[in-house]
Amino acid sequence: LTLAVVLPQHNLTYPWAWPRVGPAVRLAAAAVNSRRDLLPGFTLRWVFGNSEDRHGVCSEMAAPLVAVDLWLAHHPAAFLGPGCVYSAAPVARFTSHWQLPLLTAGAEAHGFDDKSEGFRLTTRAGPSHRKLGELGVQLHRRFNWTRRALLVYWDEPADDRPYYFAAEGLYVQLPTLRNLTVMDVVFRRGDNFSFIIQEIKAKGR
Repeated sequence: LTLAVVLPQHNLTYPWAWPRVGPAVRLAAAAVNSRRDLLPGFTLRWVFGNSEDRHGVCSEMAAPLVAVDLWLAHHPAAFLGPGCVYSAAPVARFTSHWQLPLLTAGAEAHGFDDKSEGFRLTTRAGPSHRKLGELGVQLHRRFNWTRRALLVYWDEPADDRPYYFAAEGLYVQLPTLRNLTVMDVVFRRGDNFSFIIQEIKAKGR
């Protein structure tokens, strides 16, 4: 019985990087194999594929290619990872098509909540930005913030856009409060912060 692992191999800026997760995978496989009652007649093994590009960054191109290679070569029963949003999305669509479960500690974006088709076999063990949005809704109700919400966040399209996806959870959930206006201000490296402050003043009132 094979577990396919698709994670960043070296980049420790990711909490799900292989140097962090690998020891747990090895210990878990050893624990499962030491108990004959868990998977009688089977031995659990794992195979690894690197989801990084040549710069060491999570890649939406490398991850699905590695996943397909692992599926063709090893016929895994399940996938562990990827964690980054842009690399997890295509791999999760493939695993759904292959009727295989995918477990990830990442994939926090709101879109992964859609279990109707592409992500129906994806399970997230970590936090989701939908829950952040639901927390925002509860805070607005608790403090009677009923007119306007302004989301201010950093966004660099070149990376995995963690702040964009965090804001998305709030942006999608807050409008469930009746008559609440939700606006956003995005800033990037090199932006004029005086202009951003003016935007906040204009949109936040």
